[in-house]
Amino acid sequence: MPRTVELQVYTFDELSDRAKEKAREWYKECESQEFGAFGELFEPAEIVAALLGIEFDTKTVQLHGGKTRQEPDIRYSGFCSQGDGASFVGSYSPKHSSIDIRAEFPKDEKLHAIADALTAFHCRYILNHGSREWSAKITQNDNHYVHARTMDATVYDADGEEVEIPLSDEFRDIMRDFADWIYRSLEEDYDYRMSDECVDESIRSNEYEFDEDGDRA
Repeated sequence: MPRTVELQVYTFDELSDRAKEKAREWYKECESQEFGAFGELFEPAEIVAALLGIEFDTKTVQLHGGKTRQEPDIRYSGFCSQGDGASFVGSYSPKHSSIDIRAEFPKDEKLHAIADALTAFHCRYILNHGSREWSAKITQNDNHYVHARTMDATVYDADGEEVEIPLSDEFRDIMRDFADWIYRSLEEDYDYRMSDECVDESIRSNEYEFDEDGDRA
């Protein structure tokens, strides 16, 4: 038979310190499962990629209700295990990006170095091939891991022919540096979302209620 049970509920700020910690653990578990479920997670990487001259391939992501959406083909695992990292699949067209990167991200020295490395690579390509026209394809070489060292790259000349391996390897290493930047930005976002300060504010703003032990009511 159905019966009615009365339960006294508390806001987060009304809980004891011990109960607050349990409430935080509940929210962090939920947030951890939801991390990466929304497309805007990759927006910073997409902005930087466009400035550098990188175009991500896209992949289809299944949503609830049978719907799908397209996301940049950025792959990552994290954030506490050996072998965690990020990689991506896409293409590249030369672009003088150093000025644009510094204008958009004036304090990010890692991005400055990546943009400068691409500019220097472009100059070496011109010296070696006598042409400003070239492109590249960035691929994934491992089906089990997703860190930057699983990425390969092939550089093509204006006629679509592959250039010598040393140049492709040099370009590949620059792309791996960018993948490492993507991973660090994801990790920083994750750490922020999991911080007590952010969690407490999210719990308050959502007006969650708990029993006296900190279990979700």
